[in-house]
Amino acid sequence: MGEITEPTSVLSTDPNERMWAMFCHLGTLVTWFPFANVILPLLIWMVKKDSSPLVNDQGKEALNFQITMMIGYAICIPLLLVLIGFPMIVALGLYHVIFSIVAAIKSNEGRAYRYPFTLRLVT
Repeated sequence: MGEITEPTSVLSTDPNERMWAMFCHLGTLVTWFPFANVILPLLIWMVKKDSSPLVNDQGKEALNFQITMMIGYAICIPLLLVLIGFPMIVALGLYHVIFSIVAAIKSNEGRAYRYPFTLRLVT
């Protein structure tokens, strides 16, 4: 299992693999439970990473994105006191939802997706 060098490379034609990779990204939209946006992709990745290269790659990508989003939200919360946090948290929320859906669609196509402006902490 080598490093993925091209973000648009097709990694899988197996519908089951593509479905689990898609769930890694869509699971991040479950934000009404504390830390569920990190726990769900983490669980899927841990269970499926050895059996699926696509889930291994996209699970790590989803985790990195969620960690980046949590850092972004943590920065926005204190800025709510000076009112700049309101537009920032709305913009970050839109970015979060839109790019999670785009990543889920690309994963469902069997393609590796890379979120823009994301810290790569889980490798």
